Amino acid sequence: MGIGDWFRKKDAPAGSIQYLIAGLGNPEEKYDGSRHNAGFEALDILSEDCGIPMTKVLKRAATGTGMMAGKKVMLAKPLTYMNASGEALRALCDYYKIDAAKSLIVVVDDVHLPVGRIRIRKSGSAGGHNGLKNIIRHLGHENFLRIRIGAGSPEVKGDLIAHVLGPVPKELRAAYEESLQRAAKACEMIVAEGADHAMNAFNAKEKKNEV
Repeated sequence: MGIGDWFRKKDAPAGSIQYLIAGLGNPEEKYDGSRHNAGFEALDILSEDCGIPMTKVLKRAATGTGMMAGKKVMLAKPLTYMNASGEALRALCDYYKIDAAKSLIVVVDDVHLPVGRIRIRKSGSAGGHNGLKNIIRHLGHENFLRIRIGAGSPEVKGDLIAHVLGPVPKELRAAYEESLQRAAKACEMIVAEGADHAMNAFNAKEKKNEV
């Protein structure tokens, strides 16, 4: 490690960020509106609602910092592409000395949930999601909060890539956009009132809607 690296590490603002909220997606315009970019879309809503623009690129992520419920948070959209999301998030966690198990929230699409649904989990496997797989590999554990946004399952078995990289159909778009709004609100509730409260509020509502 060179002298410059030593000073950068030493001067890192330890403890300055109380929550890192990351939305997963792919950065190119051709992916805009795809199911796989649900995390990006939810972060854009959160950014606007909370007045935290993501205009600074740090550690290969578009980022913005601001206050939410009296706490300093960072919003981040990794620019590494989905399958390398963990590279950016691990770098941000290391630089800001963020304990991912306590302070990282990942917003991500999930083909195991129908369009219109969301679910909050404190930990768990990647469930086949390559972005989550990469985050787990780089962090070395799977103990971080994730807000899963329903992307629906493909109609044709084995056509998963085309499904997640494709757009949500018009007839499902209203339900999908509502789920993005709920995911953004869930982030705010986690920061303000804790994960358990948010899980009780949002997961219970989702379960009730299943009946």
